[in-house]
Amino acid sequence: MLDTHERFVTSGPLRIWTERAGDPERPAVLMIMGSAAQGVSCPDELVGRLVERGVQVIRFDHRDTGRSSVVDFDAHPYTISDMARDCLAVLDGYGLSSAHVAGASLGGIIAQWLGVHAPDRVRSLTLMSSSPMGHDPSAAWARAQAGEPADPDDLPPPAPEFLAHVAADLPPGVESDVALFRVFNGPVRPFDERAARTMLELALSRAVDPAAAANHHRAVWRDDPGLLAPLSSITAPTSIVHGDQDPVNPLAHGAALAAAIPGAVLHVVPGMGHVMTSPGLPEEVAGLIRIDD
Repeated sequence: MLDTHERFVTSGPLRIWTERAGDPERPAVLMIMGSAAQGVSCPDELVGRLVERGVQVIRFDHRDTGRSSVVDFDAHPYTISDMARDCLAVLDGYGLSSAHVAGASLGGIIAQWLGVHAPDRVRSLTLMSSSPMGHDPSAAWARAQAGEPADPDDLPPPAPEFLAHVAADLPPGVESDVALFRVFNGPVRPFDERAARTMLELALSRAVDPAAAANHHRAVWRDDPGLLAPLSSITAPTSIVHGDQDPVNPLAHGAALAAAIPGAVLHVVPGMGHVMTSPGLPEEVAGLIRIDD
């Protein structure tokens, strides 16, 4: 059982729910989860293993998820850069001048933004199941959904299983989410449905407004000049952790990140999909998160 302490921090007018595990005197790892994902989607097993490695770990709910503030997106639209500034507010709220930063999926794009625009706050980067920031996947997705051949210059689109799930337009709720996570998990490693269901039920129960998380999708497609900065300017030691069965961002996305960031190391995790819902996988990934600088 993790020994954790919760608190809210402020990011402008917003309140951001956070949770810390581990010794506050140790170096910090800031975990940034993906689109529509709460801090509780970061597995306890991963956090516990990191604490065993000698760091404190901070998880948090993005704006519009969990217990953090809900935003009227029509009145106050925001971008990925704004979500990245929430991360800086979390560090400020804990009095941390810098942290090791680990981001998954959209969280990995936010982590890249921090590496480019706030390099003094980033001790190291770990980018998990992510894709280069500024990459526009819309054309590749459209070609894939229309059954058209891929453009050689495109990073590969999501797997057909994921596109089919999205096209099915299932009603919102835990059952639909479990079905999505089964696709996210991929076909190779066993899917821990019980653990996924428990996490998804917890997330639903603690969400101020479950529907608000859909605003992240709107934010992703907004023009955001901050995402266009070159990844070659990142100076933090960087590790890329990517599954070879990722149905959302196929492995080529991780390879592209490794090629774009100077000195980045690519760790390919056999059988891993887009999430850590297979027994033993959270601990395995925790061992790959960079905590050197």
